[in-house]
Parts: sequence; C-alpha cells; structure tokens
Amino acid sequence: MASSEAAEHRVADEEDTNAPAEDEDTGAKIAPIVKLEEVAVTTGEEDEDPILDLKAKLYRFDKDGNQWKERGAGSVKFLKHKVTGKVRLVMRQSKTLKICANHLVLPAMTVQEHTGNEKSCVWHATDFADGELKDELFCIRFATVENCKTFMEKFQDVAASQNAPEEEEEEEEEAAAAEAKQEEDKGASDTAELLEKLTVEEKKGGENEPETKPKVEADEKAEETSAST
Repeated sequence: MASSEAAEHRVADEEDTNAPAEDEDTGAKIAPIVKLEEVAVTTGEEDEDPILDLKAKLYRFDKDGNQWKERGAGSVKFLKHKVTGKVRLVMRQSKTLKICANHLVLPAMTVQEHTGNEKSCVWHATDFADGELKDELFCIRFATVENCKTFMEKFQDVAASQNAPEEEEEEEEEAAAAEAKQEEDKGASDTAELLEKLTVEEKKGGENEPETKPKVEADEKAEETSAST
C-alpha cells in the first residue's frame, strides 16, 4: 500500500517537472500565413457635405405587384457637392450600409404628403441605387410628423435652388452679351462726343483765320504793272 502511494507521488513529480511553466517562453516563432495590409475604405461621400440626416424607412412602389415594397430602414441624407453644388439624396441601410436610394435632386422634382399618413411622403425620381437608372416612386416614413415636415421642406428648398446646366449657361451667355452691348454703346457714345467736339473746334478755328485772298490779288496787280513798264 505504501509502495503504491510512493509510486503515484513519483509519477506526479515527474509530470510536474516535465510540464512547461505557463509563462515560459519556448522561443518558437510562427510566421503569419497571410499578410494583411491596411486598406483605405471610401464611401463616395468624401467630396460632399451633408445638409440633412434623418432616420427613416424607405419603400418603393412595385408596378408589377401593384404594392409598396420595403427597401430598407436607415439614414437618409441630402449631400451637397463641394465643387459643383449639386445635391443628391442618399439612403443606406443601418446594419449593412447597403444603398437604398441614390439620385440627384432636380428643379422639376416635387414631394408631397402620403395620403392618410402625416409621417410619410412620396416623390418620383430617376434612381441609381441598383447600378442602373430606374424611374421609381418612393415613399419614406419617419418616426415623427416633425421629421417628415423637415424632410419635405428641405427637399423643396434644394429642388428650388438647383438649376439645370443648360439654364446656367444660357444665363451666363445672356449676361455676357448684355455687358458687351453696354460697352459697345458706351464706346459709340464716346466717339460721337469726340467727333462733335472736333467739329466745333474746327468751326471756331475757321472764323479766326485772316483773309489772304485780297493780298494775293494785290500782289498779282503789282506784278502786271511792273511788267508793262
């Protein structure tokens, strides 16, 4: 009995001796199988400033099924480009950040309250959320009536402030033409005044010139008298 207990203690002591300490450094180095490099993540919104950011749920009207279908719940933004000044509406899902809506806000666009629901509003747009242009009828629902009104007011303000590029070019051309005509009229007026001034001075100079014709006739008579003699 005593011998078996001694044998067990001996085996336990050997295991404790052979087992490495918990904090012992074995010196082994394991190289990573794949080296990961830091990658810059871009959202496409770096050159834009948000002018509105609200939580909402977006729907699109399915013409084939004649019903509203949910596009996602998340953050809807109006983003203004820092250079061009154009504004687009962008909405992403909260968890996946998948784009639900992505389109420019144009002057012809209008937004109106959804019938029977003060927290919702609808509008038409040519959307690019799926990677291709599609004509969509959107409906967006907010948690409060105040947020819905804020969205609609901002939508209308942005649409009113946007001008089509063709209209801007026409306005610039008309302004340049008007300025050129004004300069032309001013130049013509200055020229007319200068000519009138020169004509007046010539008239005054002609009145002050001495009469030379009688002297010439007297010289001719003197020459004839001397020749006859």
